[in-house]
Amino acid sequence: MTKHTEPVIRAMNATPSAVVDNSTGASIQVLLGPEDGVPHFVTRRFTLEPGGRIPAHRHDSIEHEQVVLEGEMMLGLDDREVVAKAGDCVFIPAGVAHWYENRGQAPVRFLCIVPRTADYQTEWL
Repeated sequence: MTKHTEPVIRAMNATPSAVVDNSTGASIQVLLGPEDGVPHFVTRRFTLEPGGRIPAHRHDSIEHEQVVLEGEMMLGLDDREVVAKAGDCVFIPAGVAHWYENRGQAPVRFLCIVPRTADYQTEWL
């Protein structure tokens, strides 16, 4: 039988934000994660201000599931560019190079859910 942890309910704005490494105009909030007793996933919210960019990077063993909450951004996936906008859901397989850029006039906010791991590594390209 699976051991249950305690449920957690929290407002998104109740967690502090931090600057995303190597980025311009990008911040991250860990909404739910290991400090909350969440056993298998980490849920994060990213904000990209107008002109904001997270440069190309990849994670060899970590996949991403994302939901765009607000705004519209360019998303690089290996050697293609796509527009991701509010309401879009995105799956980025492990090993796929990706980057984000807000070319609009309003902030972009998106959730990013990743597996919890002790070995989360980012290769900046």
